[in-house]
Amino acid sequence: MNYIRRSIEEIALKSYKTFKCILITGARQTGKSTMIKRLFSDKKYISFDDPFIEEQAKENPYTFMMLNPPPVIYDEVQRVTDLFRYIKIKCDEQEDYGLFCLSGSQPFELMKNVSESLSGRAVIIELCGLSLREIMQDSFNKPFLPTMKYIQDRSKSIKSPKNIWQIIHRGSYPELQNPKIDWGIFYASYVKTYLERDVRSLSAVQNLNDFRKFMVAVAARTGQILNYSNIADEIGKDQGTIKNWISILEASGIIYLLEPYTSSVLKRAIKTPKLYFRDTGLAAYLTRWLTPETLAIGAMSGALFETFVVSEILKSYSNSGIDYRYCVSYYRGKDKSKKNGVEMEREIDLIIEEKGVLYPIEIKQSAKVTSDETAAFTVLDKIKNKKRGTGAIICMCPQPGALRENVLQIPVWYL
Repeated sequence: MNYIRRSIEEIALKSYKTFKCILITGARQTGKSTMIKRLFSDKKYISFDDPFIEEQAKENPYTFMMLNPPPVIYDEVQRVTDLFRYIKIKCDEQEDYGLFCLSGSQPFELMKNVSESLSGRAVIIELCGLSLREIMQDSFNKPFLPTMKYIQDRSKSIKSPKNIWQIIHRGSYPELQNPKIDWGIFYASYVKTYLERDVRSLSAVQNLNDFRKFMVAVAARTGQILNYSNIADEIGKDQGTIKNWISILEASGIIYLLEPYTSSVLKRAIKTPKLYFRDTGLAAYLTRWLTPETLAIGAMSGALFETFVVSEILKSYSNSGIDYRYCVSYYRGKDKSKKNGVEMEREIDLIIEEKGVLYPIEIKQSAKVTSDETAAFTVLDKIKNKKRGTGAIICMCPQPGALRENVLQIPVWYL
């Protein structure tokens, strides 16, 4: 299978020339090793997935660094955390940039070590699964915003997929873009490897079968507000264990917790995050939607469509070098309507903030949508010092269009 160019390559190359160390993080199988070996093919490559090399680095890190000096690539570096202090020493000793390219599949663990040892010396780059743009080999690389300017720019290179449900079901891992790879076998192996390696290294989970059941329960709740008690009751564990296990899924890049938008004027807003799987193919596998056809008409089609849209928007920011955690949120709460003063529950699936402007987004898998589905957008008008920008419904409509003033309908493949 031909290499699929990654949107973040330009940022990685630029960072390598302006920082002494770059750290590429992301979930297992997102293509970190493949990308760095391709981008930095002239650098020595060392993987700590090799038990012999891992042991050498742990037993005598000073000698290991002497034998493997920069410029060098250290892959799966989270396995040898003692090495970070020696990397720091090397960075301080030399004036050159591009000394170390580090990668690893446990972002939070790695960031902890980076913040302690390499602050100011390393730049962190997150490599997500393949975006729809990358799958379609579309070079467009601007972060998504529901504006006319974005749509005009996007339309210049837009490529519409033949079957969006095929892409949602197949998932975003690069290896699965090879049609010869069996979908079920790949994900069965992925879950087994993840449980036996990442889960065990991140926490002392006694029973991996219990954790597997937990993963299924969480996958069934993608797109929902996180409810620890509900999950605990289903699998027969206490809430403390569930909170710990959720943190494991988050730390290893399996899920993303979307934080609620907070403002003092939105007094009835829910303060709990929403839970999303990073990869729709993995969520479909765990919940046993085994074909694109059954998924498209199944009970979880709406939730997985929403999960796909949120994931694509996050990728558009991450691939542009923007930390989406500071600009993407959601809203749900009870607010009094202007007409009759009755409290109604309102929800905005996604809010993107840029330069003090709030862009509300609704996500619907239908091809036909109406402006009535955006009534909750007016909640944002209450927030002082913020302006409500153009809103949109992202859906399966064939073409972009205006539903009413300041509200657009945008096809999902325009993300």
